[in-house]
Amino acid sequence: MPRILVADDSADVLEALRWLLAGEGYDAHFVDSAEGVIDRLRAERFDLLLMDLNYSRDTTSGREGLELIPRVRAQDPLIPIVVMTGWGSIDTAVDAMRRGASSFVQKPWDDAALREIVEREIAEGRAARRQDRKQHRELEEARMIQRALLPSSLPQVDGLELAFTWQPMDSVGGDCFDVIVAGGHVGNAGKIGVTIADVAGKGMPAALLMSNLQAAVRAFAQDAARPAALAASVNSLLCRHMVSGRFVTFCFAWIDPAAGLVTYVNAGHNPPLLVRTSGAVTRLSEGGMVLGVFPDATFNQADVSFDPGDRLLFYTDGISEARNASGEEFGEERLAQAGAAARTLAAAELNDRLARDLHVFTGGAFDDDATIIVVGRR
Repeated sequence: MPRILVADDSADVLEALRWLLAGEGYDAHFVDSAEGVIDRLRAERFDLLLMDLNYSRDTTSGREGLELIPRVRAQDPLIPIVVMTGWGSIDTAVDAMRRGASSFVQKPWDDAALREIVEREIAEGRAARRQDRKQHRELEEARMIQRALLPSSLPQVDGLELAFTWQPMDSVGGDCFDVIVAGGHVGNAGKIGVTIADVAGKGMPAALLMSNLQAAVRAFAQDAARPAALAASVNSLLCRHMVSGRFVTFCFAWIDPAAGLVTYVNAGHNPPLLVRTSGAVTRLSEGGMVLGVFPDATFNQADVSFDPGDRLLFYTDGISEARNASGEEFGEERLAQAGAAARTLAAAELNDRLARDLHVFTGGAFDDDATIIVVGRR
């Protein structure tokens, strides 16, 4: 039996609606104030809210009812809201719809019209809840798949220390990171490849592109391919499959601890920060434009020394563009300063320090996927 919550401060209106809704087989419940609506929604689930816009505090403008709508939406985003308003108050009804109401009925109402509206909104609301549950299940499954694709831990290689933090904004996201061991063997491997990338957009579409990108990089990185050639190959592939208006920022680096060398390409990504033992910071920005836009784009690569005690910070824009309560961005410069200040820490400790600094700055609220990879040279 559909459950309806009715809110009106007129006893006569409530009684009339009681008879009408009971006659249609609805399980109707009644309150006479805006606060009563919120209290009942906190305690119970309803299929529809039928509410007046005018209450005792302000009986003419509808302001109290208009202010109530976003509060209801915050409590139950999917409940259909049908507002009741007097003849000649169409502007108020339009305002209510903009704030989140589903439909409106004018007082005095026509019984047949009210029954039609209530039946339609309940049916659509129940369908929305079913779809929401289905999407939630699918999103949860996608999250599990994505987490399985991304590294759960990073390989430990002689001469290097690696640590990471990954914080998706939603259940799934567009940040991509990976570590590839040259030759596929850990331990005394000659070098490792580090990928950091960010697919434009969020949610499921970005996650699907992320998985495609990760597979492409692993395929093209065979035999220690040159970073510039790898970027060109991945770009060509993405351009054939990229949705219009999307792109990928991308950085790939081979790190050779024995030679003390980093060879990298940066395709429009946030430049990794190489923190020297002296505290100086070098930004790794050589490369080219973002991937997935121009299939014939060319890329440059560069070499930088990687000495004992140096720290290399890869990150996505969810780190640099994270905001505090005042709207101020964390920023690349603040990240560089934090990395330099903690440069003597081991990679895992430095990673934890940066994650903690970011959490304090943002209050734990993120507007985008956020990833950090810390590589330290022993």
